[in-house]
Amino acid sequence: MEDCIFCKIVRGEIPCYKVYEDENILAFLDIRPLNPGHTLVIPKKHFRWVWDIKNIGEYYEVVKKTANALKKVYDTDKVFSLVFGEEVEHAHTWLIPRFDNDGHGSEINLKNVKEISAGEMEKIAEKIRQELGQ
Repeated sequence: MEDCIFCKIVRGEIPCYKVYEDENILAFLDIRPLNPGHTLVIPKKHFRWVWDIKNIGEYYEVVKKTANALKKVYDTDKVFSLVFGEEVEHAHTWLIPRFDNDGHGSEINLKNVKEISAGEMEKIAEKIRQELGQ
C-alpha cells in the first residue's frame, strides 16, 4: 500500500524508534505514547486486520516476546494489549505498560498521550532492544 504510514515505516521512508525487527515483523514505539514504552507490533507485509495475517502464530509470538520485555524493562506485571485498526488501516497490536498513578485509572484513556522527548524515546527504545536481544 503506497499511502499506508506503517508500510512507509517498513520501507524506511518514515523513521521510527525500532525495538524489534525480523524478516516478517517490526515493532516500534508509538510517537503518541499512552505511557512510556507504548509499542506497536506490525507485520511488514500489509494486511488490513490482525486476523488476516498469514503467519499469525509467528506474529503473536513476537507480541508475547515484546510484552514480556516491556514487563522486565518497566518492572510491571501489567502490559495492556489492544487491537483497534481504525486509526491506521494496517494490522497492528498496541502494547502499553501500565503503572500505578499513570493517569489512566482502571481503563486506558486514549486521550492521555504522554509528551516524551526524542532523546528519551531513543533511550526507551534502546532498553527494550537490549531486553529483546536486538
